[in-house]
Amino acid sequence: MTERTTKGLIATEARRQFMAAGYAATSVRGVAGAAGIDPALVIRHFGSKEQLFLETIDVEGPFAPALEGPLSGMGERLVALVLDERLSNVLRTPYRAMIRATDSAAVREQLVAAMEETLARPLAARLDGPDAALRAHLVAAQVGGLLEALVILEDPAVVGADPDAIARYYGAAVSTLLTPPSD
Repeated sequence: MTERTTKGLIATEARRQFMAAGYAATSVRGVAGAAGIDPALVIRHFGSKEQLFLETIDVEGPFAPALEGPLSGMGERLVALVLDERLSNVLRTPYRAMIRATDSAAVREQLVAAMEETLARPLAARLDGPDAALRAHLVAAQVGGLLEALVILEDPAVVGADPDAIARYYGAAVSTLLTPPSD
């Protein structure tokens, strides 16, 4: 087995285990055992469990489609995107894995950077008026709050609610940040 093949095998198995069980429940030994290799090879390729996690879990933040089009309705589009079950593997599951590992400063930094790159920065570029960057970061915080209610707390009132109703109500709340307040 080549070095590249071994590293890829480790990464695939680590991602599967981190996504299924979370950071704390995943071990280097478990990843190595499932990959059929010695645990020392995991450390050789990744350096540590934390680095293995950082290199294999990525919050892609597929927000671009919701950020296109007019600002009017963007709040509802963002919320509908978060609620879209088809995006679970690229948004909800990695977000859950990252949040559960936020006792690590490096993981927190990666999660903040992902929200900055995929949501706050592109949104701020679209906003007019004062405090555009702050307002964009507050929208990202609202999106993060909805994700937390769905995938961390599994709030039955939110999880069991009509997605259209959530998009309408929560989207309206998000939309208040998209236009600057009038004086």
